[in-house]
Amino acid sequence: MKSDNQKHSLRAVIVDDETLARQGLELRLAELGGVEVVRSCKNGREALEAVAELTPDLLFLDIQMPGMNGFEVVESLQQDNMPLIVFVTAYDEFAVSAFEVHAVDYLLKPIETPRLAQALDKVRERLALGRSDQEKRQLLDIVIGLTGRSEQAIAELMKSGQSPGRFSEKLAIKDGSSTTFVPVRDIDWIDAAGDYMCVHVKGETHIMRTTMKELESLLDPAIFQRVHRSTIVNLDRVEKVSSHINGEFHLTLSCGASLKMSRSYKDKVKHFF
Repeated sequence: MKSDNQKHSLRAVIVDDETLARQGLELRLAELGGVEVVRSCKNGREALEAVAELTPDLLFLDIQMPGMNGFEVVESLQQDNMPLIVFVTAYDEFAVSAFEVHAVDYLLKPIETPRLAQALDKVRERLALGRSDQEKRQLLDIVIGLTGRSEQAIAELMKSGQSPGRFSEKLAIKDGSSTTFVPVRDIDWIDAAGDYMCVHVKGETHIMRTTMKELESLLDPAIFQRVHRSTIVNLDRVEKVSSHINGEFHLTLSCGASLKMSRSYKDKVKHFF
């Protein structure tokens, strides 16, 4: 006898640039039953169109795809119709291990039927429990942090006429196999050190491999502004502004730090003067 979970038919979209991989997954799903594949997509663009049009329960999403990879697809999904995600990869776990508590599951190629059945059970359990907006936001945040492609993703959203929704509430900073989530409002200032960014938070410094421009795209400009070509400051932390003869200014922050502000950036913080 089938359980209630098995009786529920899942509406799924398969996304993979390899035709044989899509066909193979579809055949295995047909064998297991209880899943209706509403569309099979060969790239990220087709996947976004399918989700917008069909609002499926589940997205089987290949990670390594040309053009727009699986991580970028997740970044571009609208939160109000975001399906549950099962990542698919031909490689070992690498970054996807960080998704275990955010995505429903991941599958390694070649996909084995018993492993696929386990993933479907997880999907049904998650659907029965319901999904919160916070859970969706966590998935998006971790994708942004791991890919370092947030600027491109936001640009893609803007080109398509969609809205990114809001600025990140947390920065995901990867250090080896671990990822630290730093609340954005706790950041005092950020400065550049070669190819790395130093994120200063409550007396601690976190190192992030990204660019100044990419970080700016994640931060709310009403709170964070660049005051030097290599420095971004949390405006709420500025307690004092001192002018110098050479036209530069020094900003004293509530944490005690003193930062140089170039005169070329003065217009960005007009309200201080």
